[in-house]
Order: sequence, then structure tokens, then C-alpha cells
Amino acid sequence: MNQQEEGEKVKLLGYWASPYVSRVIWALRIKGVEYDYIEEDLENKSDQLLEYNPVHKKVPVLLYRGKPIAESEVILESIDETWKDFGDRILPEDPYERAMARFWARFLKDKLSPPIWKWFTAQGQEQEDAHQAAVEQLLVLEKELDGKRFFAGEKIGFVDLSFGPLSYVIPMYQEIIGVKMITEDKFPSLSAWMANFLSSPVVKDHLPPLDKLRLRLQAIREAFLNDRVNPCRQHINKQ
Repeated sequence: MNQQEEGEKVKLLGYWASPYVSRVIWALRIKGVEYDYIEEDLENKSDQLLEYNPVHKKVPVLLYRGKPIAESEVILESIDETWKDFGDRILPEDPYERAMARFWARFLKDKLSPPIWKWFTAQGQEQEDAHQAAVEQLLVLEKELDGKRFFAGEKIGFVDLSFGPLSYVIPMYQEIIGVKMITEDKFPSLSAWMANFLSSPVVKDHLPPLDKLRLRLQAIREAFLNDRVNPCRQHINKQ
């Protein structure tokens, strides 16, 4: 889709390591929307970012027709509605299915992400407890997937985009810690979903530099374990 036809250019303010920015990039790819990407320095935030997201002062921020939209889930819905006649729908048409898609996105934020992050940044008994709590929630997710290619069926949708960063972040966590959380025997559907998601044309060519991200995550874990204040924690700010 050529945005120049409308006399407009979509702009995305982002940060290379942000999983929330990745969600938005994938959604724009699904819709075939051209955009200009503007990399932000989160330790020295631009006047543009502070102007367009004065409440949270975080990425991502999507600019279209001079109007800013913040918060990744809000942006995903806006992209789906603005370009509803382009590409695949991100949210289902059916009201109940739309509500359930939002429910699972909330499940990620409220129930799954906290114990996974605690598992990655803790050690000892605290880490073991977080591991158990995360596995319990992952089993709920495994049951929901139930062998489907994607949460939305045969094509990537809202829930897949929400959970998408876990497909590469969890393997990095496992490698850094040296402990497996997701295995094919215990989580066959989740394991298959992760592979399917990462191999999707929309995703595979639009991932953050994984080697660089791995080093960053290693540094974040070390900082937490050493009980240091870490400016890299911008990476985990919820959007």
C-alpha cells in the first residue's frame, strides 16, 4: 500500500529492543502499510517522543495524519481499523471473538509476563517459585492453543502479535539461565506455535538483532542479580 497516495506518511517512534515496538511493526507488515521508522534513545528521549506521548513518555508511538497513538495494544487495534480493507484482519469480526482476543492479551500482561520476568531476574527459591507460577500459566495457554497453527487459526492475529515476542525472548531466557521452561514434550502446541510464528514472512525478516538482544538481556539479568539500578529496564515497561 502506498501511503503517498493519501498525501500522508505513517511514522513509528520505536526502540530496537522493545517487544512492544515489534508488535506494531508486524501489524504494519500484515496490512502492507509503508512507514518511516524513527529510533529513539530512551536514556535521552527526544522532544518529539515527549510531545507525542506526554503521559507515559514511552515507545511505541504511531503517527498518522499528524495524530499520535500510544500503547501497543491500542495501536494494533487502530491499525486494524484504519486499514481494515488492507491485508488480513488483526482482530476477529465477531464481537465475542474480539472480546476473547482482548482477554488473552490481558492474560499475557496480568498473569504470564510477571512470573516469567521474575524467573529471569531472580535466583534461588524466588526463581523456582516464579518458574512454577509461569509454567502453570503456560499450561493454560497450551490448552488454549490445542494444536492450532496460530491463536487466530491459520493466520496471525491480535493474540499472536501480543504473545509474539515470547517466541524469541523465552529461548534467550532459557539459554542465559541454563534452565528449560518450554519443552516440546510438555508444551507441544506452544513449541509448534513459536516455530510457526518465527518462520512467518511477516515476522522472520523483521526481528530485532537477536545476538545484540541476547547480550542486552544478559546484562539486565546481571544488573538485577547485583541489585543495581539499570537504565535498560525501559525494555520491560508495559505498553
